[in-house]
Amino acid sequence: MEYYDRIIIAITACLFGGVLAGALLSISLSSGLAVGALSATPFVYHAIFRNPPVSPTHPQVVGVAAVWHGLLALVLLMAFL
Repeated sequence: MEYYDRIIIAITACLFGGVLAGALLSISLSSGLAVGALSATPFVYHAIFRNPPVSPTHPQVVGVAAVWHGLLALVLLMAFL
């Protein structure tokens, strides 16, 4: 298993853990997903900026970062509005 495989598993585990927490605990599902997305963000940053497969200024890297932040903002808005 390579480095990026472990990063993808960590991101998935954070998101799944957040959904599971929202389903099983006394918090809403959207709040659980928001917490999962926030906890997955350091793994995304590490994979994109600290140890990227391509240059951090590559257009695909910028696009991935923009999409992640957009999804994170959407999840947070859904959870807390």
